[in-house]
Order: sequence, then C-alpha cells, then structure tokens
Amino acid sequence: MTATELTIAGVTLTAGARHLVRDVSLTARPGETIGLVGPNGSGKSSLLRTVYRVLRPAAGQVRVDGGDAWSLPVRRLARTVAAVVQDPAADFDLAVREVVAMGRTPHKRLLAGDTPEDAEIIDSALLAVDAVHLADHPFDRLSGGERQRVLIARALAQRPTLLVLDEPTNHLDIRHQLSVLDALRRLPATVLLALHDLNLAAYYCDRLYVLHDGEITASGPPAEVLTPRLLAEVYGVAADVTVHPRTGAPQVTFFPGEPRI
Repeated sequence: MTATELTIAGVTLTAGARHLVRDVSLTARPGETIGLVGPNGSGKSSLLRTVYRVLRPAAGQVRVDGGDAWSLPVRRLARTVAAVVQDPAADFDLAVREVVAMGRTPHKRLLAGDTPEDAEIIDSALLAVDAVHLADHPFDRLSGGERQRVLIARALAQRPTLLVLDEPTNHLDIRHQLSVLDALRRLPATVLLALHDLNLAAYYCDRLYVLHDGEITASGPPAEVLTPRLLAEVYGVAADVTVHPRTGAPQVTFFPGEPRI
C-alpha cells in the first residue's frame, strides 16, 4: 500500500451566497500528517467534506494522486479515502465488530463474507483503538468516546491510503486521544485531520494549515506557525509558545483573562 498525495488547488465552497472557504490551496505529501486548525466556523469541516466528496467545490479542484477526486469511480475512491466525521448519524443496530467490518466493504464483492484476511484486519483495527473488549457489544449502547473509537477502527479497517478525520479526539479521554493519534501516525497512509487542541496538533502533525474566516492564514511546520501573534490574531487570546523540554514540540500556554498581544 502506497500513501496518497493530496492536492487542494484554489478551492472555494459556498452555501447560497455565503462563502464557506475561499480560494484555499493545500498539499499533503505521501505519508504526511497534516493538521487543519482554526476557530469554530473557520471552514475546517467544510474543506474536509470536499475531500471525501460530500461538498462539491464551486471553484478549484481536489486531486488525489494527480487525478480529480470528484471524477474517480466510487469504488476506487472508497478504496483510497476513508473519513471519520465529527457528528456521524450512526445509530447502527449492530455489534461493534460488525460496524468495523463495514470498512472492508470496498475491498469485497457484493454479499461476499469475511475472509481470514478480513478478520485479521478487523482485529488489528480494534486493537489499534483499544476496543477489542467491545467487539460483541451493541454499538448503539456505547458511550460517545467508545463510539468514536469504533468509527475510527472502521476507517482503519478500510485500509485507506488517505485518511481524513474531523476532530478524531472528540469525546475521547486523554489516554485514548494519545493512543489514537499514535496509531494514526504509524499508518502507511497520508492523514489530513482537523484538531482543536493545538498542543496535540503541534506534536503529531508534520505541517499545519491555519484557517480563519474561510481562508488560509498561515501554513508550515508547527514551530513556525504557532506564534503568540498568530494566536492573538486568529483566536483572540493571549498565549505563550515555548519548546517542550522532553518532546521538542511547541507547547502553547494560554493566559485566561489577559489582553491579547
């Protein structure tokens, strides 16, 4: 499996007369983990939706390994791109293992059963998100965090070469936030994810794109992007950014109640 190259070139997304994102360009080289950060309503989720083909661009193009993502056959796209959305309408009346097994569908013929290889991939996906013990539980009786981990496992079982995730750490406790992001970093795939936690983004992402009011405000390695001035301008908060002595990653500390710089 070879990781996918993603190119978003001059994409504009609209809802009626309103622009959701305007002339946004982004690249993710094969195997990179790319983070989208920015305030609520900045266009992160909308931009992700155009990659996994839910929201068609009004202008610009999304290219997957050089080809127009919106022109790819559905089955080929499903074998290439997996998505974990922020608020899924997912009240499956299925056991957890059956939900994760849905990720194997693009790789099988219609009505084909699971092969030993499928079973191994499903087990591996459950293990990656610490959900092996939930395999036989009803999905609709899980907590929010447990559901999130199962949906991530379903995406992992799909074995995509491009994984798109909208706030994958939402609802997760700290241990599972770290273990899930660790698992994503180990994938032989390209990862594009939206994150609110800037310290997690700084540690796990190779590069960041900052969205503000539907436009890219800054991009580059976390150490170059996350500055007190940017945080003040984009988020409207006072903060300090230092290098963590153990991880070497930028560490953002916010100062509640203090005026922004």
